[in-house]
Amino acid sequence: MSASPLATPSRRIAWSVVASAALAVSGLAAAAPAGAAAATHAGPSWTRSCATPTRAGVMACNALRVTSVKEHVSADGVSKDATPSGFGPSDLRSAYNLPANGGAGQTVAIVDAYDDPNAASDLATYRSQYGLPACTTSNGCFEKVSQTGSTTSLPSADSGWAGEISLDLDMVSAVAPNAHIILVEAKSATTANLGTAVNEAVKLGAKFVSNSYGGSESSSDSSYDTKYYDHPGVAVTASSGDDGYGVEYPAASKYVTAVGGTSLAKASNSRGWSESVWSTSSTEGAGSGCSKDDAKPTWQKDTGCSKRTVADVSAVADPATGVAVYQTYGASGWSVYGGTSVASPIIAAVYADAGTPSSGSTPASFPYAHTSSLNDVTSGKTASCSPAYLCTAETGYDGPTGLGTPNGLTAFTG
Repeated sequence: MSASPLATPSRRIAWSVVASAALAVSGLAAAAPAGAAAATHAGPSWTRSCATPTRAGVMACNALRVTSVKEHVSADGVSKDATPSGFGPSDLRSAYNLPANGGAGQTVAIVDAYDDPNAASDLATYRSQYGLPACTTSNGCFEKVSQTGSTTSLPSADSGWAGEISLDLDMVSAVAPNAHIILVEAKSATTANLGTAVNEAVKLGAKFVSNSYGGSESSSDSSYDTKYYDHPGVAVTASSGDDGYGVEYPAASKYVTAVGGTSLAKASNSRGWSESVWSTSSTEGAGSGCSKDDAKPTWQKDTGCSKRTVADVSAVADPATGVAVYQTYGASGWSVYGGTSVASPIIAAVYADAGTPSSGSTPASFPYAHTSSLNDVTSGKTASCSPAYLCTAETGYDGPTGLGTPNGLTAFTG
């Protein structure tokens, strides 16, 4: 999972567009976690937030933290004179045609490993900066629990996963600012513990659960599917991965919405935005392809995979067109993040904006019934593969971006 981005002309162009929109990115004080490789090239540089797994059954978060450009905000993290680098809530809502006050009455859960001791305070700073409603433990909007539901006996802290947690909480806040948020922290990054945390999130009443992590597929995945991810009436999302062409679990599960990644830039077209497949190099970009183990869901009609195809839908993931995040445990405040870890909580929050899924429904199927209500991404590729749509954008369905990105809420309703 080492990162080795290339300084391609298209990457430089994408970054210059973002920089012109006041999206210069921050450098952070924290060092890369063990096993994480930094990306260095002519544009922005970034590092993987979480360590690379060293054995089967262990997951890594799919968060990429930009490290190359200094922020222009005040030391206390809240600025009246400057906007944090990276796309903020109004950008994301504009790009995806979303309401400004979404999520009312809904509960979105974020599942991650280990504890972020500063999660609540960092969330408060992000929301204050952008004028979002307060979401605190005291007002009942925010709750942090362990995988067993405890609010007092939490896992050990981890600075890499803390970055993932901050990213996830901020993206849900940006897209569904009126939703309640539950952060469920697994005691470690194993499939079993993270899966147990998913079950706890549903037990606590979340109808939308985001999982911004992944690991290698295994012959046990079909049993993990039914044990951890099969929750009728609940929208469960999972990042497709940051390693380009290839499939991760749990994105491969037929019970989740697998979320791929794009490069997002402002544009002088009717939409005001443009998107292409996120691909930095042959080993870094939006995950996609054919599952080796998981069965194909009935609503997936592509013919290049006899089993499950990844992804279903997508959202911004390119660190060079990344999002603003506030993190102080393992970092020094405002920073910019990319990776498909950005895309998964965005899509979970879009589902929340669209309303509670009906009892017994399978929300992963919803976009397939509303393909015209998505922004079709038709340019870019992560690799050369056969059939080509598994790694190259095409009109209609393709692997890296699925059916496309949100264009309003219709595609995420039953």
